[in-house]
Amino acid sequence: MSSLQVRLSASNPDSHWGSKAPVSFDSQSATIHLSGSDKDQIRSIRKAARLLDSIGIESVQLTDDWSLEQQWAFAGSFTTAKKQNHIQWVSDANQDKLSQMYQAMLFTRNLVNRTPEDIYPQSLANEVSQWLSTLAPQAVTVKTLVGEELQQAGWTGIYNVGRGSSRPPVLLELDYNPSGDANAPVAAALVGKGITFDSGGYSIKASEGMLTMKCDMGGAATVSGALGLAIMQGLNKRVKLFLCCAENLISGHAYKLGDILTYKNGMTVEIVNTDAEGRLVLADGLLAAGETGAGLIIDAATLTGAAVMALGGEYHALFGLDHQTQQKMQTYAEQEMEPVWPLPLENWHQEMCPSPYADTANSRPMKGGGAGGASNAAGFLSRFVPNQGQGWVHMDLAAAFNNTATNTMPAGATAQGIRTIARALLEAE
Repeated sequence: MSSLQVRLSASNPDSHWGSKAPVSFDSQSATIHLSGSDKDQIRSIRKAARLLDSIGIESVQLTDDWSLEQQWAFAGSFTTAKKQNHIQWVSDANQDKLSQMYQAMLFTRNLVNRTPEDIYPQSLANEVSQWLSTLAPQAVTVKTLVGEELQQAGWTGIYNVGRGSSRPPVLLELDYNPSGDANAPVAAALVGKGITFDSGGYSIKASEGMLTMKCDMGGAATVSGALGLAIMQGLNKRVKLFLCCAENLISGHAYKLGDILTYKNGMTVEIVNTDAEGRLVLADGLLAAGETGAGLIIDAATLTGAAVMALGGEYHALFGLDHQTQQKMQTYAEQEMEPVWPLPLENWHQEMCPSPYADTANSRPMKGGGAGGASNAAGFLSRFVPNQGQGWVHMDLAAAFNNTATNTMPAGATAQGIRTIARALLEAE
């Protein structure tokens, strides 16, 4: 397959292409025309990549003087669910790093984009375990609890959310320990929401809202992709990964409105919305992460529509009671050019989902959880983290998935966030 050569230029296109044309062509190549700030240029590259894909360009060779960030922006926007590994990088010192990043991006995106028939709780846990074990075969050990084992072990959130499905829920605990020392401290713990399909349960979603719910395991895919990327980039610290995997379906054995769950820390939770299930499974994951003694805990989840309403589809929302750790994550995101934005979280957000029957409800009994839904969800999670939230950051992945292509990104998973989280792991103390 011949490849179209694509180059960059700071000049304006010839007038016959139009004064605002992002791309011009000759018989052998395409030229992307850049102007403005670095961020403006990155956005222009993304738009140009989408344009090239839309006119049927199958394969490209990036030529001349592209920076790493420029190549990465093009790759993220040109690569689709159906067209992958069709980019030749510039032959320079960035090639190996770009190849690692691209591998992690493809793993993350392809996992999210797969059908819910293919990716169910056990297959999600298996695929993540196999990929990470391939990257570091001597450093990875895996433990899983499945189905009734979860109930017996006290992981009530994952068990109850997943018990309505014939395919049992799973808690995956993956230990990346490059030193091999069983007593080595855990530098960081990652927690991912792995709802492989979300019908909403008895608080059932409308059909159009349910269509994209194969992406509700985007948090699990993101933290897994991030750990894989960090391993490829030389991670030498011990990290534990917890994936909270379940299908939220309706059956005679499904959990119901009005149920009360009792967590391992003694917290009781009234179920007022079975579609607010992500926080229920993450609560178990956060408790497990806290047991490791890790100084840094990061959870990631496609958790609330409220975050999407607040930030749109290009920023992830960032929450933390520990504002210093939250600021570090925001700095890493800026350095890795993955947009995030902080939303409010204070201790009093724990009180925003009251229950007359339990310590808290899992939401508020109104559409979308009512005003401040993303912060209230983060407040719920903060009940399950150690040390009053010191060292903990919650990422609500508003930019994880696009049902249809935009002018900057293809349809499907984005893998946005893997670089930020990988950077945090490499920088962890």
